[in-house]
Amino acid sequence: MHSWRHVLKLILGLAVGAVCFYLAARTVDLEQMLAALGRTRYGFVLLSAALMFAAHYLRALRWRYFLAPVKRVPTGSLFSALMIGYAANTFVPAHLGEFLRAFVIGKKQNISASAAFASIVVERIVDVVSLIAIMALVIMVHPFPEWVEASGALMLGGTLLAFGALISAKRYEVRTAALIRALARPLPERIGRRLEALAINFLAGLVPLKSAGDYLAVAVLSLAIWLGYAGCYYACMEAFDLVSAHHLAWYAGLVVLVFTTFSVVIPSTPGYVGTFHYLCQLSLVMFGVSASEALSFAVVVHFVSVAPTALAGLICANYEGVAIYRTPADAPSS
Repeated sequence: MHSWRHVLKLILGLAVGAVCFYLAARTVDLEQMLAALGRTRYGFVLLSAALMFAAHYLRALRWRYFLAPVKRVPTGSLFSALMIGYAANTFVPAHLGEFLRAFVIGKKQNISASAAFASIVVERIVDVVSLIAIMALVIMVHPFPEWVEASGALMLGGTLLAFGALISAKRYEVRTAALIRALARPLPERIGRRLEALAINFLAGLVPLKSAGDYLAVAVLSLAIWLGYAGCYYACMEAFDLVSAHHLAWYAGLVVLVFTTFSVVIPSTPGYVGTFHYLCQLSLVMFGVSASEALSFAVVVHFVSVAPTALAGLICANYEGVAIYRTPADAPSS
């Protein structure tokens, strides 16, 4: 059943990615696109990659705060698990890399993989809230299309509902466990017990941070992470000389960041091929960049975002003895 579900998600993602890539490429002049690629200043591309890795490291450092109430974990181990998860997301659909990085850190640090995954869920909630906050600030100086604003509001609403559900489940752990037992009653007893154990371990990972200072650190790191990703895009804009040629504002990288983040949310191909390129292109066309130049930019910035991280993840996976293509259904959990 798991295999069929994964296959359906892959087919849906491939279809969405293919449609988006067609939309991105249909009006592109190939000669203009290749000419833009030929003018690329690769020193800025290297700077972009460095900023991307810096943001990833800050993400691992922030993850340490989320896991600290369960166990103090070295930042290096968290960074390695994060890279492995990102590499998996490049090759497999449906964000299965998030499950894999929880499994990796759980196995290496002898903590529950379910508790580790709970910290990742909280991380993603913080990500959405902080990104929407940045989007709200940027809207004050640069208008977004209505569909972007509506999508942002929908993401925020869904995130707050999920957060409320998690808080309620944590507050009423006994009742939550009883509800899971009742829902699992039609299933074989062994599976029901397993589901209940997973839920209890998951809720055990939903714990407050250790101090008020930790909340401040998480807030500062969240801002730095998103600014790092925006800086990655801005450096690539400099690589294509888009900043001076089109008089791009300082916040252009943030606008591209908001657009491309939607490519991670909607169903897509592994590595977000197609959806990333189309949304990245759309964001730059808003600033008067031609579709051909914008697609060239999207190809390069996508490569910078995916290829070095995937390579680092594969190296970390080899060091940790982890199979990237192993799905959560195949991997043992606790």
